[in-house]
Amino acid sequence: MSSTQVHPMAIVHPGARLGERCRIGPFSVVGDQVQLGAGCELVSHVVIQGDTEVGEECRFFPFSSVGLEPQDLKYHGERTRVRIGSHNLFRECCTVHSGTAGGGGVTSIGDRCDTVFANAATLAGHVVVENFAVIGAFSGVHQFCRIGAYAYIGGYSVITQDALPYILTVGNRARAFGINVIGLKRRAFPEQTLNALKRAYRLLFQSKLTTSRALEQMEQEMGEVQEVVYLASFIKATERGIIK
Repeated sequence: MSSTQVHPMAIVHPGARLGERCRIGPFSVVGDQVQLGAGCELVSHVVIQGDTEVGEECRFFPFSSVGLEPQDLKYHGERTRVRIGSHNLFRECCTVHSGTAGGGGVTSIGDRCDTVFANAATLAGHVVVENFAVIGAFSGVHQFCRIGAYAYIGGYSVITQDALPYILTVGNRARAFGINVIGLKRRAFPEQTLNALKRAYRLLFQSKLTTSRALEQMEQEMGEVQEVVYLASFIKATERGIIK
């Protein structure tokens, strides 16, 4: 006998596939193409529709909406998907739309995402958010921007270019305000690494060097520091430019 529990006031389409130990709370709706991994919980009033696959042990709090049509005006009904990994938490009123053809047709969320989206933090289309980033309340991220790993985006910020990894970025329009020291210390970054990142920041933004020359200097001085190498590669890969 399956250990999955479906509240009598929930609606689960017969075509939906629910893993073992799933719990579907009252007033939740699960569509016919949805796959939920083992141990997922829909607390109550959750809607999951469309071609949506969710990994194991994910929790969805009330009024979460997942897998419905994207808000992109270029969307014309083509089949797109949502793919969510395991061990993720979606708090109240969180919205995850299906992908768009222009973005590869899929909205993708990895396993055990340690990113934090505070209340009303909003991503436009085609945005990439890397591991351990924090996006503050009521902040908005423009289309095609990237948020680097361990970046901290302060509340009410407007991000129109790539936000650098390890950096505190705040404002409308946003500016870089130094290394995210508190966040990195909480993640147990060693002092040597913090010092290297501070030096890299000074070369990029407080010296009179051009960006390309600053990158060369960073690689010459700190090419053995993995975090500095990643920071440099992130900058080189930018298409919208970086927030300075």
